[in-house]
Amino acid sequence: MLRNTNDLQGYAIQATDGPIGHVKDFYFDDQAWVIRYLVVDTGTWLSSREVLVSPVALGQPNWSDKVLPASMTKEQVKNSPDIDTNKPVSRQHEIEYLNYYSYPYYWGGSSLWGGEMGPNMIMPGYEGRAAAPPPVRTEAEIEQEQERAATREHADPHLRSCKAVVGYHIHASDGDIGHVQGLLVDEETWAIRYLVVDTSNWWLGHKVLIVPQWVDNISWADAKVSVNLTRQAVQNAPVYNPAVSLERKHEDDFFKHHGRANYWDH
Repeated sequence: MLRNTNDLQGYAIQATDGPIGHVKDFYFDDQAWVIRYLVVDTGTWLSSREVLVSPVALGQPNWSDKVLPASMTKEQVKNSPDIDTNKPVSRQHEIEYLNYYSYPYYWGGSSLWGGEMGPNMIMPGYEGRAAAPPPVRTEAEIEQEQERAATREHADPHLRSCKAVVGYHIHASDGDIGHVQGLLVDEETWAIRYLVVDTSNWWLGHKVLIVPQWVDNISWADAKVSVNLTRQAVQNAPVYNPAVSLERKHEDDFFKHHGRANYWDH
């Protein structure tokens, strides 16, 4: 099922021994278009410190109570590496974070999460996988990865705030069509499947969907997303109603209309 990141903000994060805080934002990878971290406000517990929680740690959500369980203790969260969530998260920060929790690195593979499609799949014990302890990285391996990260430190960052992208203008090949209102995320893989676009300044407030892989360019300085679609193609697409769950039939019609390959058969 697909969830709007706007709706997930405010969800409670429950550690194995008590509440951690509430979801404030998400960091997504603008190359793979997948959520890499939840930004969690710990409130009065840690003096409103913001911490990161990887989808790797999340268990089965309690959607009715808006609770996301996490396989970590409050003490672990308290002692986790400090990361300034008001600045881009560098690969070096990620290495420190992932090493602290003994999570596998998600980069380097051909799928969304290393060699797997879902964040839980990369952990030992997933659906019968041998529950071996996490691999221990040697100092040499860590240093080598940090050296690779350092060479990319001044390159364009690829972890972006979902909240910051809301409001970005969407520009079709022949004109503007609206602005980003939200992101629809696959609850199993945490992949961003669609940008929800509000067309109120063009088409009487209709909501339309744009597939991230159809984005030609994002100008972070101008807060603009350019897509390889015409305004007419967008207007003639199946109507998106955010009040109704997006069914696979609707998605199939949507991809067929645009003459593009869907994501679930690939």
